Amino acid sequence: MFCPKCGSLLRPKADKKKKILACSCGYTNKEVESAKIQEKVEREERAVSVVEENDDMLPEMDAECPECGNGRAKYWLKQMRAGDEPETKFLKCTKCKHVWRDYD
Repeated sequence: MFCPKCGSLLRPKADKKKKILACSCGYTNKEVESAKIQEKVEREERAVSVVEENDDMLPEMDAECPECGNGRAKYWLKQMRAGDEPETKFLKCTKCKHVWRDYD
């Protein structure tokens, strides 16, 4: 609720063991005993895929696969955290298609 005098937000205040709404300009609303302020935040969930579907165009590098021991892997970079954090490098074995992260 807003103050009819100055338009400011009315805030809850204790007055003789009773809660009332009051404004900084001095206006009080004694008819309403309490007010409840709620905020509803709706967040859109988004799926994050770490596996690139079309890996034909990905560059290859020398890397040992932890699953099969193959010495070649395709890689890509993806921003997983905030912009001030480094990108995460994902590798995909050219033989068994196992995907893992490279922690440099």
